[in-house]
Amino acid sequence: MATPAPSAVVELLKPITWFAPMWAFGCGVISSGQAPSGQWFVIAAGVVLAGPLVCATSQAANDWFDRHVDAINEPNRPIPSGRIPGRWGLYLAAGWTILSLVVAAMLGPWILGAALFGLVLAWIYSAPPLRLKRNGWWGNSAVALCYEGLPWFTGAAVMAASMPDRRVLLVALLYSVGAHGIMTLNDFKSVEGDRAMGLRSLPVQLGSDRAARFACLVMALPQVVVVALLFHWERTWHAGLVAALLAGQLALMLHFLKAPRSRAAWYNGTGTTLYVLGMLASAFALRPLVQGLAP
Repeated sequence: MATPAPSAVVELLKPITWFAPMWAFGCGVISSGQAPSGQWFVIAAGVVLAGPLVCATSQAANDWFDRHVDAINEPNRPIPSGRIPGRWGLYLAAGWTILSLVVAAMLGPWILGAALFGLVLAWIYSAPPLRLKRNGWWGNSAVALCYEGLPWFTGAAVMAASMPDRRVLLVALLYSVGAHGIMTLNDFKSVEGDRAMGLRSLPVQLGSDRAARFACLVMALPQVVVVALLFHWERTWHAGLVAALLAGQLALMLHFLKAPRSRAAWYNGTGTTLYVLGMLASAFALRPLVQGLAP
C-alpha cells in the first residue's frame, strides 16, 4: 500500500488551525491567577495537546469524512488529490486520537477529561451518523466550544488543579459564543460544495448577506457583555482596551459586509486578530480577580 509523504501529513493536520486552541489554553493559564513556576512542563504539554494533537486530530477526521465535499470545493487537498492515499486519512485521525489520549492521561484527570470531551466532539462533528457539521447551528457551536471555551477551561483548571473561578468560566463561555461567528466566516469558502452535498452551513441556509450579518452580530454581542462585566468588576483599563478592540472590529465588519463572499477570508485575518487580542486582555483582567488582589 502506498504511504503518504510527511509533507502531505503535515498539510492534512493543518498547523495554521492550531493557533486558536493554543491561544485559548494560554488565556486559561493566565486567567487562573496561579504562578506558572514549577509547572512549565505541564503548560507546554497542554499547549501541544490543544494544538498539534487534539486540534490536529479534528482536522484529519474532518478531511476524511469531507473528502467527497472537498473533491468539489478544494480538490487539491491531500485526500481528494490522492497525496494521502487509500484509507490513510482515517488511520491518521484514529492514531492521533490515541496519541492525544495517552498524552492527556499523563497530564492528569482534568486534562484527560477535557481532551476526551474535545475528541468526542471532534469525531461527532465530522463522522456519521451524527455529523454535526451537516447543520451550521450545531456544527459551529461544537467547533467554537472546542476552539475557545474548552482549552480556556483546561488551561485554568490544570493550573488551579480544581474547577476554575466562575468568572473565568463565564468569560470563556462568552468568547466561545462569539467564536460561533468566526466558524461561520470559514463556511463562505465552500458554499457550492456544501449545497451540492447537503451540508446546511449558515451561508447555505441564510444566504451570504444574512449569514455575514449574523456572524458579525454573534461575534460582537458577547464582547459587549465582556466589556460590561469588566467594568462591573472594576477592571476599567482592561474593559477600555477590549472596547477599543471591538470598535476596530466593527469598523472592519462594515467593509466585510459589503462583499462577504470575497472578504470573509480577509476579515478572518484582520477582525479575528483583534478578537483574540481581546481574549488575552480579558485573561489578564481576570488574573488579579481570581487571586483576590483586585477590589
